[in-house]
Amino acid sequence: MKKMSSMRDVPREDMLTHGHGACPGCGYAATAKNIAKMLGPDTVVYVPASCLVVFGALYPVSAWKVPYFYTAFENTGAVTSGIKAALRRRGIDATVVGMAGDGGTFDIGLQALSGAAERNEDVIYVCLDNEAFMNTGIQRSSATPFGAWTTTSPVGVEVKGNRRFKKDIARIVADHDVPYVATLSVAHFSDFVRKVQKAKDTKGFRFLHCLTPCIPGWRIEPSKGVSINRLAVDTGMWTLYEVENGVPRVTFKPKEMVPVTEYLKLQGRFKHMTEADVRTLQGWLCDKWRAHYGQEVPAPPCALPPREETIAHDGDPLFGI
Repeated sequence: MKKMSSMRDVPREDMLTHGHGACPGCGYAATAKNIAKMLGPDTVVYVPASCLVVFGALYPVSAWKVPYFYTAFENTGAVTSGIKAALRRRGIDATVVGMAGDGGTFDIGLQALSGAAERNEDVIYVCLDNEAFMNTGIQRSSATPFGAWTTTSPVGVEVKGNRRFKKDIARIVADHDVPYVATLSVAHFSDFVRKVQKAKDTKGFRFLHCLTPCIPGWRIEPSKGVSINRLAVDTGMWTLYEVENGVPRVTFKPKEMVPVTEYLKLQGRFKHMTEADVRTLQGWLCDKWRAHYGQEVPAPPCALPPREETIAHDGDPLFGI
């Protein structure tokens, strides 16, 4: 299979075919589909409890054209390790990839993930991060950003949305001294392609952390997913970098920092945020920007402009569900 360095090199044949049951505009589906086609036909896919189980394969049919397996929510690290060991025993050279959501990675599956990383298992672990337990009803996870509405971090009189900041799971995995860790966004596709190719070529444990907007959970317009992915990078909500054999490297740096309000106003899950909460989030992002890019942030991005009242949903707290 030809090595990939840009969009032109990506194979045309899908391993996750059309006709699955994902929501229109689903970032989870777009990311899984592109990673699968880049890994190619000599791939075994494992998926734990997640949206991808539901829309990718409902018995007795499956949208996968490669061997596909699923068991329980917390088992991605353990099951992919076992699949690779079985293939090795049989003398079969195939890529083993686990595709789990943030709930099955950051929280329920963290122990198995840590074990597989510590053992340096020869597998690829893909975290499809839509920032909540979306499949089970939009419950908060430790990937949920500050201020976001979920059904378990509702908007009340005193507490308005999630009060915790997002866990840095890529850094946690990188601290296991694994060969390769990277963050990805489908809005930056050349960077996306290079990182999947590098993960495919590397031996040992590889971790790909992908931001995947959720239409009902983020309360967004189906056509806005890629734009929101791009704004996540431009505002500092998402940083594109890789850690190769312990050496970190930023792979894309925005020309300037965009105020976080540009990101928030497209998503109904942030509609309720007070100016104080927005300032708290913006301050955290300015600190994050300095840490990742090694430069001070000019004053304007952290001085908030007046917020626009328009938002991409109709005010229904269960919009899109």
